This record gives sequence, C-alpha cells and structure tokens, in this order.
Amino acid sequence: MPIKFEKDSESVVTVTFDAPGSPVNTMTAEWQAAFTGTVERLAGEIRRERASIKGVILASAKKNFFAGAELKDVLKFGPDQGPAVFHWLEAVKKPMRALEKLGIPVVAALEGTALGGGWEIALCAHCRLVLDRDSIQLGLPEVTLGLLPGAGGVTKTVRLLGLQAAFPYLVEGRTMRPQEAAKLGLVQGLAANRDDLFRMAREWIRANPSPKQPWDDENYRMPGGGPSNPKVSQMLSIAPAMVVEKTRGLYPAPKAIMAAMVEGAYVDFDTALRIESRYLAKLAVSPVAKNLISLFLNRTAIKSGASRPKDVPKWKATKVGILGAGMMGGGIAYANAVRGVACVLKDVSLEAAEKGRGYTEKILSRRKKSAEKELALIKPTADYKDLEGCDLIIEAVFEKRDLKAQVTKEAEPMLAAGAIFASNTSTLPISGLAKASAHPEKFIGLHFFSPVDRMELVEIIKGEKTSAETLAKAYDYVLQIGKTPIVVNDSRGFYTSRTFGTFVQEGCAMLAEGIPAAAIENAARQAGMPVGPLEVIDQTSLSLSMHVMEQAIADLKAEGKPLPPEHPGQQVIVKMVKELNRPGRAAGAGFYEYPKEGRKFIWPGLAKIFGRDGVKFDIEEMKNRILYRQAIETARCLEEGVLTAVHDANIGSIFGIGFPAWTGGALQFINCVGPAKFVARADELAGKFGARFTPPKLLRDKAASTLSL
Repeated sequence: MPIKFEKDSESVVTVTFDAPGSPVNTMTAEWQAAFTGTVERLAGEIRRERASIKGVILASAKKNFFAGAELKDVLKFGPDQGPAVFHWLEAVKKPMRALEKLGIPVVAALEGTALGGGWEIALCAHCRLVLDRDSIQLGLPEVTLGLLPGAGGVTKTVRLLGLQAAFPYLVEGRTMRPQEAAKLGLVQGLAANRDDLFRMAREWIRANPSPKQPWDDENYRMPGGGPSNPKVSQMLSIAPAMVVEKTRGLYPAPKAIMAAMVEGAYVDFDTALRIESRYLAKLAVSPVAKNLISLFLNRTAIKSGASRPKDVPKWKATKVGILGAGMMGGGIAYANAVRGVACVLKDVSLEAAEKGRGYTEKILSRRKKSAEKELALIKPTADYKDLEGCDLIIEAVFEKRDLKAQVTKEAEPMLAAGAIFASNTSTLPISGLAKASAHPEKFIGLHFFSPVDRMELVEIIKGEKTSAETLAKAYDYVLQIGKTPIVVNDSRGFYTSRTFGTFVQEGCAMLAEGIPAAAIENAARQAGMPVGPLEVIDQTSLSLSMHVMEQAIADLKAEGKPLPPEHPGQQVIVKMVKELNRPGRAAGAGFYEYPKEGRKFIWPGLAKIFGRDGVKFDIEEMKNRILYRQAIETARCLEEGVLTAVHDANIGSIFGIGFPAWTGGALQFINCVGPAKFVARADELAGKFGARFTPPKLLRDKAASTLSL
C-alpha cells in the first residue's frame, strides 16, 4: 500500500506516504485509491466518535515529501480526452477537500521537497511545518511543464497570498526555500530536525483542536483585495501583455493560470476549484504540455546517467587542469570552482592566467557574492609542472590543430595514473585531435558552450578509440560540475555545431533572397528561438564561421572526399567578412551596429547590399524553414549515428543551440507535427528552396510506419 495509517496513544493519526518500490511518492491510481480510502476511514471514525481522532499528521517515508502527478500518465491523454481529465481532477480533489473539512487539525510535516501536487497536498493541511534546510524546495512549478496547479494550487495560493503576490509563484512557477515560505506565511513553523518537527506538529494539534482553512472562514477577505481593487486591476491590465511578450504567445499555460486566478477570485472557493480543473484539463491534452513534459523526462534521464556506460564505477575529479585562460578557459575554471573542484588554469604567461582567474571574481561580484573561496580553488600558472597529478586536463586553446596538438603533447605527461584528457572544441573531429595523444583511448571531447557560467550543456564527443571508462569519467565530471551532458559520436561539427550552422546559414540564405533582416530576426523569435540567426552569428563571430567553412573544405580536399553543394548563405558570410570587413560583434561591426552609447541595431547597409525591390515573403514559411532545417539535420545526425539517443538530440537542441523549448526538442518537434505531415512539408520546402530540406530515409520510414522517433 502506498499509504500507512498509524494511530498513537494520544489519538493522533500519522498518515505516511510510502510508494512501494519507488524512490518518490507520486499521484498514481494506486495512491489516489489509497488516499480516498484513508480520508473515508478518518471521516468514518470521527462520525462514530468525535474524540477518537484528535488530529492528523501528513508525513513521508521518502527523502522528499511528495513529487506530484505521475507525468507519464499525462502523456497518455489524447487530444479529445479533456472531459475525462476534468472528471479525473475533480475525483482527485474530492478527498483533498474532505480532508481539510474533517473538523480536526491536519498538519503537514515536511522533511523534504514538496513541489507541484506534493505542495498541493501540503496546502490541504491547516498547518505546514518544514525542516529548516536550504536543500528543500516548495512550490508550484507546473507552468514549466505546460500545466497549471490543478489540485487546488491556483485557488489556494491566490486566497493565501492575494492575486498580486501569488503571480510569481503561479504564473512564473517560482519555487521557495523554507525560510521564504515562512516569511510569506505559507509555512507555520521551521524545525531543526525530525524529532523537533513531529514535536511541533503534536503541539500544534493540541493547541488548535478545531481549525478552519482561511477560505472556509466567513470573515475571510482576500489579501490585497479582489480583481476590482484599483491597485490589483492596474496590475491585471498590463500582466497579459507582459506574459505574451515573454512567451511570444507560444506557451498557453501562463495565460491559463492568470485566467484561473482572476476568474476564481470572483467566485466562491469550490467553484474556483472547478474553474481550475477546467483550465488544467485543456492544458493537459495540449501538444505543448506533452512536449514540455517529454523535455523534463529527457532531462531527468540524462541526469540519471541514461547515456553513461553502466558497468564503470562512479568517478569524481579532484584536480582539473585547464589549458588556455581566455573566456572559455576562464569560464570552465569558474564552473569547477563554484562546485568545489580544485583546478589549475594555465596560459602562456602568469599574467594571462591570472586574468582568466579574474573571470570568476568578476562573475561572482556581479552576482554580489564573495569570490574568496572560489578563487582559492583556481591556481593560475604558466608552468606545465603545476598540472602534475591532475586526473583530468581540458585544453581550451584556439581552434587550430597544430596548437591543440602541441599543448596536448606538453600537458599529457602531467596526468595522474588513470586520468583522462579532453579537448574543448566545437567543430574539429576528436579522432584527429587524439592522434597527438599517447593514449587515444583516454582522449575525449568536452564541448562547453559560451558563456560557460550561463550555458548548462556540455557535448561529450567519443573518438574512434575513446574507451567506455573514459566516457563514463567524462559523463560523471560534467554532472559533478552541475552541467547537463549529452553524448555524441565523432564527426565534423559533431551534433550541436553542425545543426547550429543550419540555423544561421538559413538566416543568411533568406537575406541573400532579399528578405529584410528585421523580418528574418522576427520570424526566428516568433518561432521561439531566443535570438535571430543574424544576431547570434554576430555574437559567435562571422569570421569564425568562415574559418570553420574553409577548414572543412580544406579537410575534405585533403581526404579526397567530394565537397558538399555550396549553401546559399555561405557567400553572405564571406562577403560580410572579406569585402565589407564586418566580422561580428567583437569587432564592433557585423549584421548589427554596436554603438558605444545606446543599443545595437541592424546595420542599414544590409538593405542596400542584399535588399531587392518587391520581394515577397511569408512569415509562417520562414518560421517553418528555421525549425524544419534544424530538425532535418538532427534527424540526419541520428540516421548517421552521430546521435545515438533521442533524449540527447532533444536536450542538445534546446540547451545547446536554442531550439524552442515549447517543441520539446528537434526530434520531439517532428513527433508533434507527425512524421508523415513533417515529411510532406519538408518535401514542399525542398522543392522550393533546395535539397537541404530533403528528409532523410529515417524520417520517410517513420512516416510510412506511423511510428514516432
């Protein structure tokens, strides 16, 4: 049974959630049946003899209190099952409402995190007590999954905090630590330890024999006033526009949450609960919710080691060497130091290495944090001998083969026994770089993304000779420093850089067709990309993109391989760099102008050089081109074996190249459209814009079989 029922000598019942065979408690069908039965048992005993139960303590046998709804069940809902979902939600809420109206005190004793449905269960209690631990999270982050808190979360939070104060915790999904929850009045007490927690629970039960929820008190008034209050109504008049601006209208959950908040505030409590259920029922069967839930499950799988070799013991790095103290090397040093990993930051001079260490101080000071502890973990040096004993060395020097080979040969002898060597490269094949290594089986790619302090993805690249042990150690290290790893096989550009290239080149191709730059950038943003293709290539450098193109051509010629057809966007990049001397943001001139004072703006010269009179364009078609081109390239990477797991493709596309999160990732986007419809649309685009849109055989096979990726 997922619930234990224990009555003590003081007639206090402890209801303990303990899902058998699971590390967490979730709202499964078994739990729902057990919870309904438990509340009915409590009500029955109270009806027979009021004094038979003095109070109830809600507790958990797991590390966390309760994890909420079973998300895999939500994925099973079909698009026409909204009414069924509504009735299911009402059935879930019925015993929760009955629990808080038993007429006896109910206390939630939280020893761990309670998010989503778990926090909604805690809100059923008249009193919430929590261990005073910073590791504990409380709140309602359902919006991040494309859902809303539909088990009383919206209705109760609004009535406890008021419309305005509830906004960040519902519409934005902001979570709380125990101290913050206590200041808000959502938690009635903080306990030092478990014994203290349950002592406080029993004391509260004795002191409050007949409590009522605030919303059940006839004298209840909403904090801050209702929707018609002038201050509240002013906030509500601008909030929808702010949400649309932030979400670009691609995420329906924030809008639905606001509607449930406001509509619920106009009516009685139980009617508000039904309004909440109706909005959640609609969201739960929507494609965006399914995509965001799939994204969450993909991310969870990766954090659990889904792409890590299973038969290799877990490993931790104790001393990490970093070669190159530029922005990338300094960022990697920061990532190590903030996670308590000692590192040696080497450059050609001590001054350059110290400047790289200063990157950590600069970031932490910007975040108003002391950097003393972190700086002590970073040793700047110009001497290779200081790398002695490192169990991982990462080279982060310029993208030049000869330079990478040189530093590899000079640093590798300093490694400790059993240590590994990694190259931080975005495009150069790892197997080629590993030729400079005395131990290619211990050589691997670790592609960090810039800026490292904000980008959570690390692309792990297996070379031809990389061992399973080396891969496992690299995977463990990425998790150790709080990043998200994806694993890919070696190839030019790997997965993320290769697919990122299709995004920026498609933007350049549109520019070559005479489409205005502003329309290109806006189409990308409307599709959900964080920035437009012209802006992002400015940031990463047009000259770097041109260097990568030229290097790829030179390598293919040297290998005697045929050159791919020239992409229509390539000549735009070459022209910008070689003829117009506008290599990007770092040089102060690219597709955008970067004035010393004021904001950047699109360079007016683009219209004169690339513009055409009477050019016609369709924003929806442009959005299709941007998303389909990246998704097709992702599918090709899967077909070619560069990618070996769908979850790596989806996570890599979102956290590496900014593919819109509402899609769930590049391959989930194909699933959402439907493989058959996707292939048909891709063929249309190929007929109009070229073979780069031709779907690979893998997609045609999926379309014919009606199977998802």
